[in-house]
Amino acid sequence: MRPPASAARPPRACASIDAVRPQLGRRTEGPRTPRRCPLSSVVWTGGVSFSVVIPARHASTRLPGKALADIAGKPMVVRVAERARSSGATAVCVATDHESIAQAVRAHGFDAVMTRADHASGTDRVAEAAALLGLAADAVVVNVQGDEPLIDPGLIALVADALREDAQAAVATAACPILRAEDFFDPNVVKVVCDARERALYFSRAPIPYARDAFAGRAASARALPPNLPALRHIGLYAYRVAFLERFGALERAPIEAFEALEQLRCLWHGAPLKVVRARHAPEPGVDTPEDLERVRRKFGE
Repeated sequence: MRPPASAARPPRACASIDAVRPQLGRRTEGPRTPRRCPLSSVVWTGGVSFSVVIPARHASTRLPGKALADIAGKPMVVRVAERARSSGATAVCVATDHESIAQAVRAHGFDAVMTRADHASGTDRVAEAAALLGLAADAVVVNVQGDEPLIDPGLIALVADALREDAQAAVATAACPILRAEDFFDPNVVKVVCDARERALYFSRAPIPYARDAFAGRAASARALPPNLPALRHIGLYAYRVAFLERFGALERAPIEAFEALEQLRCLWHGAPLKVVRARHAPEPGVDTPEDLERVRRKFGE
């Protein structure tokens, strides 16, 4: 838990990660003081100590070098790091495969570690970074994608704290309600179904849970979502216990993971409990195309 307000607060910028590394994974008892994370609509009440690792690779099929794309005078990856720092994270670090990204991050006061270029996923890159940083096995690490400069800092804290609330969960992620039928039937919108403990049962690009009776005899274009359908859109934000990250890379890729192209299914396939927290609304989309980049630049200019 977070120390009381009167206690000395630990450093928050990852430029001093050597100073905070021994603290990661330890909880300090004390009363919680509710506060609102900057730039956030989520009220954060304190909780588990956590660090943020931002995987940022240089190669990008649709937008090469996007991690360094300028947004209101700063590289995009730095904008992401600033949001992560506002979450209350003990440390923020960028894991990259390109020296130019590392230099840009350090120039703005954040830490960076160099990782291999051949990682198959962001999770694998975060796992290598956690090992390089020497984080404790019981530490909590949040994986924040390097192309999400509008991410809600409060959601980062909420996902991290989910691992305090569910001591048996190895991973935590987030979801929000699906309100439109076109999103429910869109394979690019990943759905998640949860059990009574708010743990993930399955993730899919298919429309799940499928309302058989409500959709019977209707063309897809004419289907409306029943008002009580628990349709949830997965948000690609993850918190991990470092002990699980150490094992993730050695886990065999799941057949369902290959078919759905969803790496989180590897966790479920191998029996790792995955906690899902609810966000009130869908997050701002990330940056995948030049059009996305211009949209974000306009947001920062408002």
